[in-house]
Amino acid sequence: MPLLMPRFGRPGLIGTAARTAVIAGTASATAGAVQHRQQQKYAAKDQAAYDQQYAAQQAAAPAPAAAPAEDDPLVQIQKLGVLKEQGLLSDEEFTAAKAKILGL
Repeated sequence: MPLLMPRFGRPGLIGTAARTAVIAGTASATAGAVQHRQQQKYAAKDQAAYDQQYAAQQAAAPAPAAAPAEDDPLVQIQKLGVLKEQGLLSDEEFTAAKAKILGL
């Protein structure tokens, strides 16, 4: 029985297919890594642009006006005065309501 001698020289069909598979796999992995890095880069740029636009909108937006405090005694007494002037409250009712607001 003849012994199989290792073959030297050009690779056979299986060797060529194996080498091609390794090269294709390496190329695919490299392309995937490059694509992933580009996506991260563009996502970071998009986020920075969004942050700048949001900051500009916040700076340009006027501050909301402070609403008058409904619990402010002065405001409540002024409202009672208007009701008294309109004739909806008598002097006694106005005095009693004012005393209640002031805690007297």
